[in-house]
Amino acid sequence: MINTHALGISGEQKAVKYLKTNGYKILKTNYTCVIGEIDIICEKDDTIIFVEVKQRESLKYGYPREAVTTHKANKIRMVATNYLKFRRLTNQKVRFDVIDILGDKITHIENCF
Repeated sequence: MINTHALGISGEQKAVKYLKTNGYKILKTNYTCVIGEIDIICEKDDTIIFVEVKQRESLKYGYPREAVTTHKANKIRMVATNYLKFRRLTNQKVRFDVIDILGDKITHIENCF
């Protein structure tokens, strides 16, 4: 049986490496507040990007990105709002991305929700 916590950490590490390689500046990983958590917060081209990372080893339960439900997306938006308010970042361009990792293949879905 796969340890889902270890798989999640591995996926986030792969995603951070991918983002850095592609010119993103990592601002925060595993940002947590009372509402919930965001896996990665990064910046590129004057835009703050909130990234949800999903990793799976097979398609048995569908693509990893399919685990980002409407409920999960709404929760991420609320956590992002908390982050922006706490840091007093107003009039900031923001984007919500998903990094989908299936085995060794990384798919970066920009402006996902």
